[in-house]
Amino acid sequence: MTSVEPRPTLPVEINLTAAIIAVSQGEPAILAMRGSGGSGASDGLPSGPFNPLAHRTFEIGLRSWVSEQTGVPLGYVEQLYTFGDRGRHAEAQSEEPHVVSVGYLALTRMAEDSPLPANTRFRSCYGYLPWEDWRAGKPRVIEEAIVPALQKWTAREPTRQNARGLTRADRLRILFDETNGRFDDETVLDRYEMLYEAGLVEEAKRDGRASPLLSTIPPLGTPMIHDHRRILATALGRLRAKMKYRPVIFELMPETFTLTALQTMAEAISGRHLHKQNFRRFVENAAVVEPTGETEHGTGGRPAALFRFRREVLQERPAQGLRVGARG
Repeated sequence: MTSVEPRPTLPVEINLTAAIIAVSQGEPAILAMRGSGGSGASDGLPSGPFNPLAHRTFEIGLRSWVSEQTGVPLGYVEQLYTFGDRGRHAEAQSEEPHVVSVGYLALTRMAEDSPLPANTRFRSCYGYLPWEDWRAGKPRVIEEAIVPALQKWTAREPTRQNARGLTRADRLRILFDETNGRFDDETVLDRYEMLYEAGLVEEAKRDGRASPLLSTIPPLGTPMIHDHRRILATALGRLRAKMKYRPVIFELMPETFTLTALQTMAEAISGRHLHKQNFRRFVENAAVVEPTGETEHGTGGRPAALFRFRREVLQERPAQGLRVGARG
């Protein structure tokens, strides 16, 4: 019998990584830790190894790491995806464990009176993913830098297909040229991955996969350590999708709020303007909020009615999200 040489194995470490999103001053903000990669310059997400002796579940471990590293209380938490691609930690040495990260989306409310550690702060998600903010129309960086560079990249192999059978030309049209005049706000991860594959983001350069085109365009957002920007893109896309069929947006709202503040929050997350009348009509028909009988003054005009989320609606029926259309 022929003996089979055993294949070399690499130890695997399970890591828990949190994309913690809040909304600050009308911007979706991600909790970022400066110098997480040891370089003192790169931003990263709160993370730490899963210890089955100390943590009964992944979520318990995640909350423990976040509390220890940031002190930020988490509300809604949802597991996203397991990130374990070979080479995701470019600086790893061959003898070091291969790190597999279980990514989580977590929501929290901004607490202005709660100081954060010196190396931790909330930063706009759109600082890392600037092509995702369409509230003032199509971002200039798409037309001026991204599309021209991707057109050159696509022209080299226009019919090359990805695992889903889409050619590079298909992906460029679907992801960065509005299909039928509409921007698909949920395909955040697909856009980031196309930019990475084309070698147009700094993470590709760090991983030895940069395109010569990278030096011809301005930086496309702030890079993050490892594949943390990919995890952020996954989290933002999941939140945008989830907001449409579950009332998760209220995890980010204060206890009482105006309908204008609620619309501003929805616009901040979706990255696009919403039609005011359609938005209010949907909120009223969904019956997920109710007036408190109080008003907010100091808005610059007539006092605005205050509302609250009807949490009891969760016991009455499956609560809807905010499925509303973009402003035409």
